[in-house]
Amino acid sequence: MRSFRRLTPVVAASLLLAGGLAGCGDDDKAAAGKSGLERNGQITVASLPLVDGAALYIAQKQKLFEAEGLKVKIQPVQQSIAAMPALQKGSVDVIAGANYVTFLAANDAGTLKLKILNEGATLTSNMMNVVVPAKSPIKEPKDLEGKTVAVNIPNNIQSLTLNAVLKAKNVDPTKVKYKAVPFPQMATALQKGDIDSAHMVEPFLSAAQKNLGARVVVDGGSDPVKDMPISGYVSTDAFTTKYPKLAAAFQRVMFKAQAQAAGDRKKVEEVLPGYAKITPDVASVITLPGYPTSNNETRLNRIVDLMEANKLLKQKPDLKTLIFTPQS
Repeated sequence: MRSFRRLTPVVAASLLLAGGLAGCGDDDKAAAGKSGLERNGQITVASLPLVDGAALYIAQKQKLFEAEGLKVKIQPVQQSIAAMPALQKGSVDVIAGANYVTFLAANDAGTLKLKILNEGATLTSNMMNVVVPAKSPIKEPKDLEGKTVAVNIPNNIQSLTLNAVLKAKNVDPTKVKYKAVPFPQMATALQKGDIDSAHMVEPFLSAAQKNLGARVVVDGGSDPVKDMPISGYVSTDAFTTKYPKLAAAFQRVMFKAQAQAAGDRKKVEEVLPGYAKITPDVASVITLPGYPTSNNETRLNRIVDLMEANKLLKQKPDLKTLIFTPQS
């Protein structure tokens, strides 16, 4: 697999988008509000339109942020990598639904001092599948050799996990041609024939199956990657060091919201149409990821080990230092 470092031009190209992400500022002199939080409780979160980040919107809907004195501004983005420059310069404080491969690799390269506030999602069966048009000649995983597969970002969490699944099915991943297509555009690209197949994640997966009759050829959440952590709520060491109370309050809220997402599917279904732009009937049938309700170093090590096996890391990170733990 090609090195993550080849993604650098993509990051550079995203600066225009990321530069437009308006944060709530980084005013060192801002007085603490009644809640006792730094910066009067203001925090800006960049969020993807994925089912991974449902807990963020549950917290907003249930007024969990307000209960902790937080004033959260949510800024939608199509790719977590597009928000990275804004996170680096502090105009965005947190990225929701951030895929771990991008941010662990950036931390490894020294371009970002990462802090993981909360785990967001783990991979479940049929949550992130490879689909083809109904009349496609592609019938089984082996047929993907020599064909194009759309992914949101090449050489990242999707191709990394899919390659592991394909190997387990006796498919040569080096013969698969990955093509970058943003999630919201995959269905159209598939319909036009610009790509042979698409590695789609929910909620786009179920929408494509319902609206286009797209057919699944690979369950991207099957062994050996089932239950693997795929995304989370990430920030920077600079933010958590400077605003530890703010970071801790956000973390507390998200633990509560993750528990609601994990324990009550209806709460996820209620928020999806608003931010993911899908209909309620699609929201009711999509496959949900796992929603971790705590941070677990052993669990996160699974994605680290997979990255190491594919030579995407120069050295294994110390997860104890990367996971944000509030000081008592």
